[in-house]
Amino acid sequence: MTRSQQKIAQYLDEAHALELALVRTLQAHRAMAPPGPYRSAVDRHLRETQEHADRVARRLKEIGEGRGIMDFGYGLAQRLVGQVLSLAKAPLDLTRGMSLEEKVLKNAKDECATEALEIATYDALEQLARQAGDEVTARLAADHRADEERMLETLREQIPALTAAVVGAEVLGDPSFELGSTGAAQTVRATAREATRSVDDTARDVVRAARSATGTTSATQEREEHRSPLPRYDELTVEDINGKLDRLTPAQLRHVATYERAHKRRRGVIEAVERRQEDANGDGSRREPAHAAG
Repeated sequence: MTRSQQKIAQYLDEAHALELALVRTLQAHRAMAPPGPYRSAVDRHLRETQEHADRVARRLKEIGEGRGIMDFGYGLAQRLVGQVLSLAKAPLDLTRGMSLEEKVLKNAKDECATEALEIATYDALEQLARQAGDEVTARLAADHRADEERMLETLREQIPALTAAVVGAEVLGDPSFELGSTGAAQTVRATAREATRSVDDTARDVVRAARSATGTTSATQEREEHRSPLPRYDELTVEDINGKLDRLTPAQLRHVATYERAHKRRRGVIEAVERRQEDANGDGSRREPAHAAG
């Protein structure tokens, strides 16, 4: 691999880390946003961001980059720490005098900063790729940058309305929506769980890439990721799988969670497995019932 290709792989890795972190952040932000233009924009960009992460990962494989994220682990670790702090303190913000309107506005402003960083990242990647004659990567960077620019523009258009909602809630005493009526009341608990789960998922991605790079991938985990944990598992619905969990051993529950995270990543299955595992550890009494979702 040439030096130019190595540098392209580095920039792709950085873009991939940003996209993964943004997926987790948007999931948390959406959970506390009321229905309306802002949440619709977050929904759309969440789908785009997931597609971006997948497309960047495929491009890394296409150019034969086998080292993965490990070589740039320090920078990724810094972003991971930032993600932990951002997600973990979200429920605290909701309980420390900050109105939900203020929190939603703050989330939108944070997203503006992230979009600007992604735009600059793809600017650099496109320029580097064109100089190296890698038109495929250059087009990928240009496509992704266009999506980020559109999202940044949309977010800035929403700032006045989100700010007006803050004024109404905190200055005029006229909140635009009630915490309980939007489903955001559960965000105090759900966001904390999402923070832990998101960090675990991202950390798992880093560890998997590092192990793959050094040839030390756990044989057991690799089997669990690729071997179906139940007969015809991929054809089963969330309800089908959850109905079978009570009959599984702890090892089988772990296998289901590992396989699900590596494939369909259905939150309803993962959360149900986590509840069973907590019950088995004697922690079930501390968790409130939750409805499974696909």
